[in-house]
Amino acid sequence: MVLTKTADDISSMRVRGAGRIARTAAAALQEYGASLDCKTLAAFTGEMEKAAEILCGTRPTAVSLPNAVRYVMQGVRRAATLEDAQRALNDRAAEFIRESYAAVEKIAEIAARQIPDDAVIMTHCNSEAAIACIVRAHQQGKVREVYATEVRPRNQGYITIQMLSDAGIPVNFIVDSAARMFMPKVDLVITGTDAVTANGAVVNKIGTSQIALCAHEARKSFIVAAETYKFAPRTILGERIPIEWRPAEEVTGSERKLPAHVTVKNPAFDVTPPAYVDLIVTEIGAFAPSYAPVVIRDHLGWDISEFQKDYAYSHHYGE
Repeated sequence: MVLTKTADDISSMRVRGAGRIARTAAAALQEYGASLDCKTLAAFTGEMEKAAEILCGTRPTAVSLPNAVRYVMQGVRRAATLEDAQRALNDRAAEFIRESYAAVEKIAEIAARQIPDDAVIMTHCNSEAAIACIVRAHQQGKVREVYATEVRPRNQGYITIQMLSDAGIPVNFIVDSAARMFMPKVDLVITGTDAVTANGAVVNKIGTSQIALCAHEARKSFIVAAETYKFAPRTILGERIPIEWRPAEEVTGSERKLPAHVTVKNPAFDVTPPAYVDLIVTEIGAFAPSYAPVVIRDHLGWDISEFQKDYAYSHHYGE
């Protein structure tokens, strides 16, 4: 079944990147809904809620995933008839996917204005939004070279260097722990993000926070490329974004036997404080981290009653 395969692909990281995960989930809901042979609105809604719960349980940290699922499912939850629910599911899934791609293009356009001429840029992990920013600036003749990290233990940096190389950009590939050594050579750092909290903190691939700290120490700008659907509304209520912990074998390999008394700690993400973030670039503009609650309220359209209602609803269904 497509839903089960998609959930497994997301959980196992065959599908990577917050934007790709969100679009894949939206498409899976759309396809699953089309496959159902339900006779009533209640039956259809019940099956779609189960599907939404399965998808939301695959990667706990990437806010783009539940935000995408919520956006698609809102049409189903508000429908008055079975036909309305089926039509809304299809329309909202297609709209989310279309707008997700458009957001990356707009972010690249806005971020390129923030990049100086002859820039040397550092990036971490594999973010299609961050890479789009670098590529757009390179097309404008602004980028001299890029320092890209390896991103242990899943080595997403190899995807990044391939994408940058394909765009004709000179790339220096470095191990994660060399970021501080090379920071004096760069002009700015650009990363993506899996989530932005209500206070402007950035949740991204493990290692991001120490690179942001190095940039702060070296007085280099740290810029985050983030589609607005990566903002986390529930953090306004004090909810914390759970940090995903991955299997030890990702670090050690399946064949290596560890000594006694050794435990592998493998968090997939860390939290960068807003004090170390100079600019968040979204499809609606570039602003300081302190502007995050305005995005949640005015652009995403959440007010406090919506927070509380959605919080109760999602806990009822186990999202």
